[in-house]
Amino acid sequence: MKTRTAAIITALKDRYPDAVCALHAAKDYELMIAVRLSAQCTDARVNQITPALFNAYPTLESIANASITDIEQYIRSCGFFRQKAKDIVLACQMLLSDYGGRVPDTMEALLKLPGVGRKTANLLLGDLYSVPGSVVCDTHCIRICSRLGLSQGKDPEKVERQLRAVLPPEESSDFCHRIVLFGRDVCTARSPKCTACPLQAYCTDYLSKSSASAGSL
Repeated sequence: MKTRTAAIITALKDRYPDAVCALHAAKDYELMIAVRLSAQCTDARVNQITPALFNAYPTLESIANASITDIEQYIRSCGFFRQKAKDIVLACQMLLSDYGGRVPDTMEALLKLPGVGRKTANLLLGDLYSVPGSVVCDTHCIRICSRLGLSQGKDPEKVERQLRAVLPPEESSDFCHRIVLFGRDVCTARSPKCTACPLQAYCTDYLSKSSASAGSL
């Protein structure tokens, strides 16, 4: 399994040498906010919305002191905007009151922030602090790693544990960013481009379908 995983990592590095987060943010709390907004929303939509939000509220203090209803107006097109606006304001207030105005660098502390789950916490740990073993289990990761035979099931926390067991800790964060790019580019949910896939040789899903097809000839 680890040999296959290493080959998959190498193939993804070759195709996507720059493993960067698709969300745009210049400050640690901006990334926290952007990830919260990305729930049930595309990264592209979030990147359209956040410039106006961050221009209107250019500091952590300004967001923490903002009216939740005012924040709602900037993020309305993100979906679930009322809950997201509440989480954003309360999380920024907690950053100031409990963490010295800084996004914390431990899973335990991050999970105390309103609206921050393991997916968000892992992304922040990997991108802000380069914490080894940070595995971001979003829908792309769960779908593709299942197809590749690296994980089973759809429960994010279980998939995270499975991937931690096979991914080199220092590669985990970048691997997850590359999987997102791969999921948008090649291994899409509905119509994956299997015949042009650089991971074809390692994809248990493709190999099983090819075997079944050959057997029916």
